[in-house]
Formats: sequence, structure tokens, C-alpha cells
Amino acid sequence: MKKSLIALAVLAASGAAMAQSSVTLFGIVDTNVSYVTNANAAGDNKYGLGTSGNATSRLGFRGVEDLGGGLKAGFWLEGEIFGDDGNASGVNFRRRSTLSLMGGFGEVRLGRDLVPSYTKVSSYDVFGQVGIGQFMGWSAWGQTATPDANGFRQDNMLAYYTPNFGGFTAGLAYGFDEQTSGHNGRYMGGFAAYDNGPLSVTVALDRRDIAYGAALADGNKDMFSVGASYDLGMAKISALAQQSRFQDIPGASDRKINSYMIGAAAPVGAGQVRLQYALYDQKFIDSKAHQLSLGYVHNLSKRTAVYGTVAYLKNNDASSLALGAKGLGNITPAAGENQTGVQVGIRHSF
Repeated sequence: MKKSLIALAVLAASGAAMAQSSVTLFGIVDTNVSYVTNANAAGDNKYGLGTSGNATSRLGFRGVEDLGGGLKAGFWLEGEIFGDDGNASGVNFRRRSTLSLMGGFGEVRLGRDLVPSYTKVSSYDVFGQVGIGQFMGWSAWGQTATPDANGFRQDNMLAYYTPNFGGFTAGLAYGFDEQTSGHNGRYMGGFAAYDNGPLSVTVALDRRDIAYGAALADGNKDMFSVGASYDLGMAKISALAQQSRFQDIPGASDRKINSYMIGAAAPVGAGQVRLQYALYDQKFIDSKAHQLSLGYVHNLSKRTAVYGTVAYLKNNDASSLALGAKGLGNITPAAGENQTGVQVGIRHSF
């Protein structure tokens, strides 16, 4: 009898603990048909099935446990999936793999994640940093020897995010390089933001220690970004200005890129129209590129939408920037050659 009572007590305690925890399976599948002109140095066009034209396809698990006293623990595991080919390399959790403690003090987060200097300020991109319409200020700009060269994410990161203080929020992080010599891969950065009613403003700054080219020279990449948006009701206007500065080749002058964007998104019926212009002033090669993007997303339900995007990229002089058509492979044009891209697809979330 005593053993039965003990067993019932254990089950009851276990049920109470489980009631305070939750685990969620979530994901997005986004697949499209894409077409891009001047997809190689010979000027050939390319078309096929692509992925992540409106939102990045992903599969993830997240959970939270209420520890009492206002303290919570959480985890987040998320990996990219590819609707066009099924991801032959297999699903991993390179999009996000974090463990957190949350409370009235904010959130302390450990693991691989988007860097805080990117998370908030990138939200001003009307196209959400995906597809051929996306703002490409976070391009690697010739940096090929460092993982995560575009600066979106960071391994081995310790981050802190503040609570919301009357519209003010901030985030700060340090990414360990875990090198025995040098600091290649180390990250330091953060953001400060203000969101109140229709107005949103964010300033972000970071530094990433890098190695560049065959010489693997120690150097760094500094990035400063400022973004803002204002919701007029009938449309939301967004703008972003950014400077990337590379100090990575001994004896050479700094390489600098200034990028600018202005865009608008307006509800139309059951969907949204998006229009955006971007300028990429690549000082280190004395060349510019202009990008004009127009898109429409039509919601079939709360979880399913169809979309279409057309973008034109004008490369001047030595610029060879390419549109972001994920799933089509390398589509880099010859220097000075322009590109036109079209994507039509469907997105489903679960």
C-alpha cells in the first residue's frame, strides 16, 4: 500500500512539472520557380526550382520551462531545410542552437545564433532578408576564408538581451574564437533599439576578427548599421544605412563598402505589396550596384501564402554582385553585367 502511495505521489509530481513545461515543433517549407539572367561570366541564363524565396525553409524544436519566481529556462534548436532537393547534406541545427535563462532581468542566451547586431536591424529589409528582392548589405564582399563570412550568425556565443524599458531594448554578445593562436572567428557586437507606436529606430555595431585569402592574414571586419521604419497605416516605410570596413590585408588600405536601402510595404486585399531600392557603393573597387525589387505576397490562409518577386540588379564597372536566388547554385555574373530575376512560389508554415 505504501509503495502504491509513493508511486502515485511521484506521478503527480511529474505531471505537475510537465504542466509547467512546453515543447513545440515548428517549421516552414518555401519552394519556388526561379529565373535569373546573366548567371555566369558567359552571360547564360539559369532557371529551376529554388527554396526560401519568401521565408527561409526550416525545421525546429523549442521549449520553455517555468522554474518559478519569474525565472524560465528555454532551448531552441533550428535547422534549414530545402524544398527543392531535400538537403542532401542532412538537417543540422546551424540556424540556431541555444539554451537560455529568462526573467525580469532579460535573457541570457548561450550557443550558436543570429548575432544581436543583425537580429533587429535586419528586420527593416522589406523582403525579410530572403529571395531575390533582399537587401544584400551583409554580403561577404570577397571574404572567403572565414565561416559565417556574411556575419549573420556566430558559434560559441554568449548573449544578453534586455527587457523592454518603455520601448527601449538592447542586446550585446561575445563570440569566442576558441583559437590557440590568433583570434579568427571572434565576434563582439550589439544593438540599441526604440519601438514606440508607428516608429522604430535601431543602431547596431559589431567587430568580427577574420582571416582573409590564401595568406590567412589576421584582420577584422567592422560594421555599423542604422535602420528605421514608420507605419503610416496605409503603408510602412523602411530605411537602412550601413558601412562595412575590412582591415585584413597587411600593408593594404582598408576596404570599405557603404550600403543603403529604402523600401515600402502596403497591404492589398489578402496580401501585401513590397517595393525596395538598394545601393551598394563598393569603395574598395570603386564600383556601385543598384537593385530594384518588387514583390507581392498573397495569403491563402494564416499558414499558407503564394508570392511573386521580380528584381533588377545593375552592376557598374567592376561590380559583380548577384541576386539571392537560393537553390540555383552559383549565379555570379561577369563584372559590370546586370541581372534580372523572377521568383514565383508557395510558402507553408506549421
